[in-house]
Amino acid sequence: MPALLSNLSADQVNTAISFGCFVLTVVLYFASKRLYAYKKTLLFSPLVFVPGVLVLLVLLTGIPYSVYFRDTRWLMWLLGPATIAFAVPIYEYRDLIRRHWLSLSVGVAVGIGAGVCGSLLLAKLLHLSPELQRSLMTRSVSTPFALAVSDKIHAPKDLTALFVIATGICGMLLGEIVLALVPMRTRLARGALFGAAAHGVGTAKAREIGSEEGVVSSLTMMIAGVAMVLIAPLLTLLPI
Repeated sequence: MPALLSNLSADQVNTAISFGCFVLTVVLYFASKRLYAYKKTLLFSPLVFVPGVLVLLVLLTGIPYSVYFRDTRWLMWLLGPATIAFAVPIYEYRDLIRRHWLSLSVGVAVGIGAGVCGSLLLAKLLHLSPELQRSLMTRSVSTPFALAVSDKIHAPKDLTALFVIATGICGMLLGEIVLALVPMRTRLARGALFGAAAHGVGTAKAREIGSEEGVVSSLTMMIAGVAMVLIAPLLTLLPI
């Protein structure tokens, strides 16, 4: 194997490494889904297990991020079709939206307002850089929408994705505590809580609680994402 690698150019070696990283990322994702289905613990969640293993691998091997991203960028490209596909469940559950449009609208508005203003206020108190402040503003919507907004507000995409994932995990964990402390009797309220605060990760948790909670969480997450994209030009007017 060393003799074979010695006959390859640096670009060929990087191409081989990049393709290997792509295959490994996909394999780890499906493996983590099987593990999480077998034992529902946070450690085996795809959003924790896969990044953890990949970060450890990159640190131990010294693979540059640019080399890793060369082939795995296609996975990022799939976020575009995934965003468009969000229109399907919105259409399927349009009757639910008609019945609870006011509750969903208020929940989305409060969720976005609290997420953006709270993040910006905390970032200013901690004297964070403008790049971090912009990335934090979109942390409460799912990754496809957050990355779309990051282009408009000139926020680093890698930081945006990191904050979105961290917010989802924290929201999933704290959501159960909130439900234990605050009596939310309706399934609509419980689902909206996870969808507005923890987007995709919270929606997965809401589905574990109940099917209706999962549906409401999905709708809240998607409507919040669309709303965030629509108000993105206004975010550039905020003092940063």
